[in-house]
Amino acid sequence: MGLAIAFPVARQLAATGHEVHAIMGARTKDLLLLEEQFRSILPEDHIHITTDDGSYGEKGVVTAPLERLLQDKAVNQVFCVGPVPMMKFSTLTAEKYGTPIIASLNPIMVDGTGMCGCCRVEVDGQTKFACVDGPDFDATKVDWNDLRARQAAYRTEEGQSLKAYEEANCACQR
Repeated sequence: MGLAIAFPVARQLAATGHEVHAIMGARTKDLLLLEEQFRSILPEDHIHITTDDGSYGEKGVVTAPLERLLQDKAVNQVFCVGPVPMMKFSTLTAEKYGTPIIASLNPIMVDGTGMCGCCRVEVDGQTKFACVDGPDFDATKVDWNDLRARQAAYRTEEGQSLKAYEEANCACQR
């Protein structure tokens, strides 16, 4: 059986003879990441690409190819990394088939020691810190709603920062 997994782990496992599948998704083709890296280590039929707008690969989201792989029993372990909603729904899909799934969380991390608490996440009813206790957790035990709310806490500031960056770096502003 194969694995659906993220690139660094995929490279290690493929190098040791494990069967690995990569499912990559993005809103559009231009936002797709790591395609060439995965193509360099995996056979073509083990690469599954989705775009929300259908500009490349299969139109839709990553849970569609994930569900097909799980239905076909082509994978027996899933590893996901990416936006919280994608990881939440990948988890729900894997759970439906009783397949273990690990999520690599990427909340804001300030000090890397757990002291600041920015990367706090609830896992199996316990407070964990992604910077020291993770970032990889059993995805079925992550409180996805809490994580989503915590990551939205700085949305206003992130928008202001992006706007300032774009204004400072736009050729029309020079």
